[in-house]
Amino acid sequence: MEGAAGIVPRLTPDICQFPFPAQQIIPDPPMQEFLQSPIPMLVAIFAIMYFLLLRPQQQRAKQHKELVDNVRRGDTVVTAGGVIGRVVKVPQKDDPEITVEIADGVQVRVLRSTLSEVRAKGQPVDPKAEKKA
Repeated sequence: MEGAAGIVPRLTPDICQFPFPAQQIIPDPPMQEFLQSPIPMLVAIFAIMYFLLLRPQQQRAKQHKELVDNVRRGDTVVTAGGVIGRVVKVPQKDDPEITVEIADGVQVRVLRSTLSEVRAKGQPVDPKAEKKA
């Protein structure tokens, strides 16, 4: 390729280098590149979600399961449908049904899985639960 005056430009090592050594591009260190990638952000978001949402929910589910498994005769229970009654008969641990007396002489069988709250004999209602309702 010839220039305007018929001169062939030549690329010499002096022309191909940066004009000033201070302006040369220095590559980022590997750790900085890693921190700028989206992977650490995703890991951080998952950790926050785990500790703020998933773990407390698992603990509440574990406590609820223990309450339902330890239901005794005479305990006051609240079902998911809002029925409040006193436990009259608790069969074996693996039996899914319990008998609850909801009024004098009125007994119903309910599934253990439908119990939303278990109160021991004579235990008062939690004032925090009343405020939420």
